[in-house]
Amino acid sequence: MSHVQPTLLVRKVHPQAELPRRMSAEAAGMDLAACLPDGPVELAPGERRLIPTGVAVAIPSGHEGQVRPRSGLALRHGLSIVNAPGTIDADYRGELKVILVNLGAAPFVVAHGERIAQLVVAPVVFPAVVEVQDLPAAARGDGGFGSTGV
Repeated sequence: MSHVQPTLLVRKVHPQAELPRRMSAEAAGMDLAACLPDGPVELAPGERRLIPTGVAVAIPSGHEGQVRPRSGLALRHGLSIVNAPGTIDADYRGELKVILVNLGAAPFVVAHGERIAQLVVAPVVFPAVVEVQDLPAAARGDGGFGSTGV
């Protein structure tokens, strides 16, 4: 079975930006780095800030970019992304920016070039929306919020 590798086109919107990169051969995500050439940004506990990456991308048609937190920053410092995963649509061409939030107990300093998030490119489905009076029955029904156990 042949597999065509999609291409991610990346444009630096700032000359000191770093391109997204995989940190291992099988990594699903590409790390995104902060582009802060004018100096670091400090996030107080509970604070959120929009951090630029200095790059814009062209997500392949039929795909989306998912911006996700980095697990090491989450574990060690409580850093996350407010709208995780953030979605980058295939028709967006602006600079990628990450809404970082400090959920930790201490301030965190984001430096230029620091890897702050990861970008996963994944296929999407475009279903037709059809209004109906009733939905097909399912074993779970309308049970949610813990209805299948904890």
